[in-house]
Amino acid sequence: MPQLKQIHAQLLKTSPSIHPYHTVFLYSRIFHFYASSDLSYAARLLDHAIDNTNSFIWNTLIRAYARSPEHKFNSLVLYRRMLIDGRILPDKFTFPFVLKACAFLFANTEGRQIHAQVFKMGFQADTHVGNSLIHFYTSCGCLDDGRRLFDRMLERSVVSWNVTIDGYVRWGEFDTAIGLFREMQEKSFAPDQFTMQSLVCACAGLAALSIGMWSHVYVIRRCAREVAGDVLISNSLIDMYMKCGSLDMACQVFKSMPQRDVASWNALILGFAMHGHVQEALDAFACMCTIAVLKPNSITFVGILSACSHGGLVNEGRRFFYSMVAEYNIEPQVEHYGCMVNLLSRSGFMDEALDLISVMPIKPDVVIWRSLLDCCCKQNASIEVSESLAKQALESEGGVSSGVYVLLSRVYASAERWNDVGLVRRLMGEIGIKKEPGCSSMEMDGTIHEFMAGDTSHLQSKEIYEMLKTIEDRLASIGYKPDLSQASMIADVDDGRQHSLRLHGERLAIAFGLLNMKKGTPIRIFKNLRVCNDCHNVIKLISKVFDVEIIVRDRIRFHRFRDGSCSCMDYW
Repeated sequence: MPQLKQIHAQLLKTSPSIHPYHTVFLYSRIFHFYASSDLSYAARLLDHAIDNTNSFIWNTLIRAYARSPEHKFNSLVLYRRMLIDGRILPDKFTFPFVLKACAFLFANTEGRQIHAQVFKMGFQADTHVGNSLIHFYTSCGCLDDGRRLFDRMLERSVVSWNVTIDGYVRWGEFDTAIGLFREMQEKSFAPDQFTMQSLVCACAGLAALSIGMWSHVYVIRRCAREVAGDVLISNSLIDMYMKCGSLDMACQVFKSMPQRDVASWNALILGFAMHGHVQEALDAFACMCTIAVLKPNSITFVGILSACSHGGLVNEGRRFFYSMVAEYNIEPQVEHYGCMVNLLSRSGFMDEALDLISVMPIKPDVVIWRSLLDCCCKQNASIEVSESLAKQALESEGGVSSGVYVLLSRVYASAERWNDVGLVRRLMGEIGIKKEPGCSSMEMDGTIHEFMAGDTSHLQSKEIYEMLKTIEDRLASIGYKPDLSQASMIADVDDGRQHSLRLHGERLAIAFGLLNMKKGTPIRIFKNLRVCNDCHNVIKLISKVFDVEIIVRDRIRFHRFRDGSCSCMDYW
C-alpha cells in the first residue's frame, strides 16, 4: 500500500502532461488495487477522480461493495449515484454486480427497478446479465419470475441452468429441480460441480435414495476428476445419504474423501445424531478435534448437542454447552439453547430448562416453547404448566401456527379433558388455523409415492387397504391395543379415534411397501410430522410380525425398526 500511494502521488503530480486516455487507464488500475484493500479510501478517491473515470472504475467499486457483507447496500447507493451523475452509463458488467447485492439483501423492489433498466438499456439478451437476473429473482423467492426469464433466454450457459436449479432447491421445490436437471441433460449441457451439488441436495430434500445414488454414480463416472473429488459435492453426498437413511453409504463417502473440511465432519456428526447413533457422534467429534486437528464451529455444536439430546446424555450435554463458550469462544445461538432445553426437559430437569431460558441473552423462539410443551405431553405435566407454556409459544409466533394448538389438545387428551380438546379445536376453526396435514412418502424405482391420512387416491388403494386389514388382524392376534392419546380429536368416541389412527399415512405407506418391496429390502418412509405414540408401537410390532426392517424419518430424527424394537429405544 505505501508503494501504491507513492505511484498515486506521482500520477497526481504529472497528470497534466499525460494524455487523458492514459490518465483514465492509470486511475483504473490504481483504483482496482485500492478497492480490493481499502474500500473507504477507494470511495474517497472516486470523489477526487470523478472527472477521470470510466465504467471500469464505477464497476470496480460497485463490485467491491457487493462482495462485502457489511457494505452490500452501498453498492446500490453507488449505482444510483452513477445514474444521477449521468456521464458514465452502466454496462453489461455493472448489472451483475448490483443484482448480486439485491439478491443478498432480498431487495425485491430495487432489483425489479434494475431489471427495468436492463431492458431499457438493451442488455436483456446478454447471457451473463440474464443469469444474474435469474439468481436475483430465485434468491428472493420469485421462482416463477426467474423461470420466465430462463425460458425466454436466447442463449443459455451452464450457469443459467445452475442458478435456476439451485433456486428451486433452496426454496424446497425438489421435484422441479430434478426435472430441470433431466431437461438439462436432454439439451446436452454438461453439469459441473455446482449442478451436481444442487441435484444431490434436491435428492436429500426428497429423500430420494435411488436418484441420489444415481447422482453419485454419475459424478464418479461422467464428471471430470476435479468434480468427482470436490469437497462440497462429497459433503452434500454425506448429507444426502444420511437424510435418505443410508448411514453406511454416508460413512463410506466420508472415509473415501482425500480431503475433509469442518463441514465434512459436521455432516457426519449431524447425521449420526439424526439417526440416534450417539456414541458415534461423540467419537467423530473427538476425532475431529484431536486427529484431524480441526476447530469445531457453531454447526458442530448443534450436531453434538443434538446427539446428547437424542441419547439423554445430560452431563455430556452440559459439558459440551459450556466448553463451546469457554474453550472455543463460540457464542451460543438459539439453536444451541434449543438443544439444551430439549435435553434437560426430556430428561426430567424441567426447572433447569426453565432457568436456562430465563438467562438466555436472546429471545426464545417458538421451537423452544413447543419443545417444552411436547415434553409436558410425554411426561404428564400439570395442566397449569402446559397452559402457561402454550401461551408463551403462541405469543412468540403470533398465534398463527397449528403446532401449539395441537400439542395443547394432546395435553388435554392425555388428561381426558375432552371438552377442553373440543374448545381448542373450535378456537382453531374460529381464527382460521388448520392443522398441518400429515404426509408420509416413500420412493420406489425413482418414483415418490405420497400418502395422506385416509388417502384413497393411490392407484393401488384397494390392495393397500386389504393389506392394512391383514396387518390389523395379525397385530390383534398378538394382543395389540391402540393408544388413543394422540388420535384425531375430531371424533368424540373411542371407535372414531381408533379409526383415525389406523388410517395414518405411515401405515398406508408400510402396507404399500409390504405389497411391492422385495423380501429383505428395508421399507423407508419419510414423514413431515412427528410419529405418534400408537404408530410407533404398531411399526415395532409390524417389524417383528412381518420380519421386515422399517426406517422412518420424522420431522426430528430417524427411527430404525427391527425385530420388534426401535433404534431410539423408545426415547424420543
